[in-house]
Amino acid sequence: MDFSQLYDPALDEYVPEALDFLSQFSFDSMVNDLSTPEGLAQARDLESLGGDLVSFSAVDNVDVRTYSGAAGDELELRIFAPDGPARAIYLDIHGGGFFMGHPRMGDVRNQAMARTHQIAVVSAQYRLAPEHPWPAGPDDCEAAALWVLGSGRNEFGSVPLLIGGGSAGANLAATTLVRLRDRHDAAGEFIGANLVFGVYDLSGTPSQIKLGNTGFRDLYVGDHDTEGRKNPDISPLYADLNDLCPALFTVGTLDYLYDDSLFMAARWRASGNPSELAIFPASPHGFTVFPTKMTRAANDRTDAWLAGILDGIDG
Repeated sequence: MDFSQLYDPALDEYVPEALDFLSQFSFDSMVNDLSTPEGLAQARDLESLGGDLVSFSAVDNVDVRTYSGAAGDELELRIFAPDGPARAIYLDIHGGGFFMGHPRMGDVRNQAMARTHQIAVVSAQYRLAPEHPWPAGPDDCEAAALWVLGSGRNEFGSVPLLIGGGSAGANLAATTLVRLRDRHDAAGEFIGANLVFGVYDLSGTPSQIKLGNTGFRDLYVGDHDTEGRKNPDISPLYADLNDLCPALFTVGTLDYLYDDSLFMAARWRASGNPSELAIFPASPHGFTVFPTKMTRAANDRTDAWLAGILDGIDG
């Protein structure tokens, strides 16, 4: 993690296009009154979430399974298998502020990841706030990880594991790794964590406070005060991060969670784990689904990191 250069200067070439796209994208359409059932339902409507510029369409013919969540609910798993033997299994945890989202949001990227890297990708559903506040989400993600360790490996072989997620999904991925280390002595099964513009401190980092857009925190942990939200199981920035796998942290400079990735990447590295920080200029929260050259550069960076991790196990 080299802080001598904030980001690759070659990315400046893509800034005008990124800013032009942002000028067309209306974030106002994404702001809903989450205190009402109508506002919550509107926010959860994936078909209208990205407007006319971003699509969260599902992929046809997905292998859809179920697993038993922590409360016994039957929750969805969307599985993308590679052609031929899997080199690894990747557990994907979707984002959505802990209160919205669905595994199908990642279908296009997960299908491409499975094909490009010859890995099995398992995208897991989990219960959402406010109907199911903390710790329901991390409880279900822990159960999904145990499914991968058991049934997933029975199907795809005793291969190494990867984990990843964006936004709230990155929080849950990090929390899942800590739980697997502490409760199941299984953190060593994972060879990499792909953590994208995550929220790692629900008590509020400077960028969260300055840029706002933090109402989701109250839905997830509304009955916890600022100090209570520093519980390491809620805010993994405060967790013991020793003995975890290498991680890639991706974030844009316009993200209200910008500081979360800066701080978490530093703590991850300070705890003795390999840590890479990929920063992209003129990029807000969620930019990795935009149809821009900056997005392609970010996804190429992730693919290069994954390829390096996988080549390391093959070599």
